[in-house]
Amino acid sequence: MPGPRFWDPDGAKYGIPTYPYRLAPDGLATRRQLRAAGLRPGGQPVAAQILWRSRRTRGGIRAAYLYRVVLALPVRPMTPAKWRAVAAAVAARRVCPACGLDRGFTIPTSLGVCAPCADAPALAA
Repeated sequence: MPGPRFWDPDGAKYGIPTYPYRLAPDGLATRRQLRAAGLRPGGQPVAAQILWRSRRTRGGIRAAYLYRVVLALPVRPMTPAKWRAVAAAVAARRVCPACGLDRGFTIPTSLGVCAPCADAPALAA
């Protein structure tokens, strides 16, 4: 069948069934699609892949792995301990390492400190 470049439903060329962008059959989903449906792969192997050309990557080809929806498991619920751990991590990202103040927003990783601390050396000079 002469068709799209990445059409390989048998997996003869790429090793696993491969489909072009937006042409995957029903019953297969990416991790994001599973998550949006409240599911997770649950340890199952990759069932297929989607390949497409992209200028973003070095090789020019990107891939998304597909999992069987019927084998997917429900997402594990967040426990109170997990909620506390996430809250503590988010709170730690708001504290400036230079002045030690909680700034009420996430400290930019590009600066590594809050804006007033980043500007302080420039103001002193």
